[in-house]
Amino acid sequence: MARIALVTGATSGIGRATALALARLGFHIIATGRRTDRLQELQQEITEVPVLTLQFDVRDRATVNEAIGSLPDDWKNVEVLVNNAGNAHGLAPVQHGDLDDWDAMLDINVKGLLYVTHAVLPLMIARKQGHIINIGSIAGKEVYANGNVYCASKFAVDAISKGMRIDLVQEGIKVSEVNPGLVETEFSEVRFKGDKERAAGVYQGYEPLRAEDIADLITFMVTRPAHVNIAEVLILPTAQASATVLNKQL
Repeated sequence: MARIALVTGATSGIGRATALALARLGFHIIATGRRTDRLQELQQEITEVPVLTLQFDVRDRATVNEAIGSLPDDWKNVEVLVNNAGNAHGLAPVQHGDLDDWDAMLDINVKGLLYVTHAVLPLMIARKQGHIINIGSIAGKEVYANGNVYCASKFAVDAISKGMRIDLVQEGIKVSEVNPGLVETEFSEVRFKGDKERAAGVYQGYEPLRAEDIADLITFMVTRPAHVNIAEVLILPTAQASATVLNKQL
């Protein structure tokens, strides 16, 4: 029976790198995302294994349920779920926060993760086997200035991951959490509303993590023996000591 991994937010950054890495391990890939063109590009790039693409926004509960519920029988053996879809919008003190930005972060980072997990879990519970990997952040460990709601969303991911691990241990399902520090992806460009120059400045003067570094960690997690669960990892570039302490050589 094929081993299947479902990766959300697979159209860019960590999600895309993870889909490629898991495909190299032999997992058949269910890649989800909002951008159809990028899903098609990923599908064409992965030649080692079959790829099924699902186009949906994790915020849309009905669409999530419909997409997961309509999986063909030979795609229901989801062994690994990587909850990667997430976003940061804006960087402002709470009194100047944009409510639409708040809604987007809480709806995607928290509710979206829950919607996808809830839809996939019956497929894992039926087999008493599975591995859920939630992508958190150092922002879920430390609050920093102007990060208020984004940090809150990632603190929620941390709490949900711990709660999932407790709730699902009797079902034989592993739950892991990966908390990256600074990773050079489209993250900052989204946060700064498409300001490429400001986004690029976040990663200047030091060597940040790459999406492939996180994908490499995830492949390590999913290849451990059945009795081993890497429950939680904080992964930082060498130049980063905390959410706010960075050794930049400018």
